[in-house]
Amino acid sequence: MTLRFCSFSSGSSGNCYLVKTDKTALLVDAGISGKKIWNGLEKTETPIENLEGILITHEHSDHTKSIRVLAKKEKKLRVYANENTWNHLKEAGSPEQRQIFKTGDSFLIGDIQIKTFSVSHDAVDPVGFSFSKGERQLCIVTDTGYICEELLDEMRTANLLVLEANHDVDMLKIGKYPWFLKQRVLGNQGHLSNESAAKTLVRLLKDEKQKRQVLLAHLSRENNFPQMAYQTVKNILEEEDYYIGKDIELNLLLRDQLSQVYDV
Repeated sequence: MTLRFCSFSSGSSGNCYLVKTDKTALLVDAGISGKKIWNGLEKTETPIENLEGILITHEHSDHTKSIRVLAKKEKKLRVYANENTWNHLKEAGSPEQRQIFKTGDSFLIGDIQIKTFSVSHDAVDPVGFSFSKGERQLCIVTDTGYICEELLDEMRTANLLVLEANHDVDMLKIGKYPWFLKQRVLGNQGHLSNESAAKTLVRLLKDEKQKRQVLLAHLSRENNFPQMAYQTVKNILEEEDYYIGKDIELNLLLRDQLSQVYDV
């Protein structure tokens, strides 16, 4: 049974991803309206009875907006977050629906194996997730200000990598954000730039020249646009003699748009 991925929305205005097999469906975050989530499930032909859980990366509203609505409507739904995050989501789901993991834990939901790992963001205990089924692996790394060796280790074996490319540094610096917010985004607990995402891919290719699918995610509405993110990554890869289509597959996850369904 194939592991599949779809983005219902990815960006500063809201995030929600679907990870599924034929038997099990999981959401990563629920930062868009419940209506859009139900629509995404319908369009991806995902039976609601297969939806077993929502995995929460961190407490910010662009990742948690509709948890309460979904949990209230689907009583069997389980919501997974670490304890620090739960302390900031007190009204999200009934006590019976809340599932607590420790950052670094691995666990099984249905027939999908999940591993949690720490990322660097200005939240209480932000995490990323890896999902595996058989020998296939999907890794989601967004909302992190930098990539350390431990994060690289989590990404190395991923067949499909969802990687943040939040902003163009020059656009951010000359844009309308107040200075404190620019510092936040640019800091080690902020977001990855297009250039940082590209350099991460170069490091991965140098370490292990495995051809993988990469989806650039969480693009800023104000400080980026899709063509710039793609071209920046393409240029830096080519400077290191790596080429899209030959060494890596590269696509974009767009804000407020349902992506195609990717086989991992």
